[in-house]
Amino acid sequence: MRTYRIALPAAALAAALALTGCSDSKKDTEKAKPGAPAAKGAALAAVDTLTVKGRAAKTGYSRDQFGKGWTDTDSNGCATREDILKRDLTDVKLRGKCDVTSGTLAHDVYTGTTIKFVRGASKVDIDHVVALSDAWQKGAQQWDKNKRVAFANDPLNLLAVDASANRRKSDGDAATWLPTYAQGRCTYVADQVAVKKKYALWVTDAERDAMRKVLTDCPAQKLPTG
Repeated sequence: MRTYRIALPAAALAAALALTGCSDSKKDTEKAKPGAPAAKGAALAAVDTLTVKGRAAKTGYSRDQFGKGWTDTDSNGCATREDILKRDLTDVKLRGKCDVTSGTLAHDVYTGTTIKFVRGASKVDIDHVVALSDAWQKGAQQWDKNKRVAFANDPLNLLAVDASANRRKSDGDAATWLPTYAQGRCTYVADQVAVKKKYALWVTDAERDAMRKVLTDCPAQKLPTG
């Protein structure tokens, strides 16, 4: 599982959000989620707290609705992409303070493989676990721009993964795409539940059922820390 090193969000984004309110890749899935009721099996229990609605139209969606690329939302001087690479890779080498030039994704949660990262020739992507277009169709189109930028750069919703698997996933949800690596599915679905709960995004009937099915096989799975 990966170990999170999540910086506190910038003050402006924190203010905006305040109003709107088991594998080696993610160690903090074993921690309780702050700011929400959490107990043993919190991921499975949380599925039933999500609002269930139909998928809205994708009309008006573009990547720019969530900001132009990666930003430095935690004001540490580095773009979010570099922060996630430093968090998820091992044997990291840097150019300057921020730019990751190489490292190793020791245990990809989507494929179970080990992947070498080399800047400029990378087979590693930073995935939005809840895809931006999926979020758009399930509530994010009603947000202001600041909240969408915060969502797109929230470490809770970001994961370094195999690039090919990420592109196969595209904007799929739990009902349409799951990792081929079966042991990564509990972590992946728990992440999605945590993100949708944090941002009050809804799920479809099929998505909720898929989440339940996966988490029933790991009923002690907890929500990751955000």
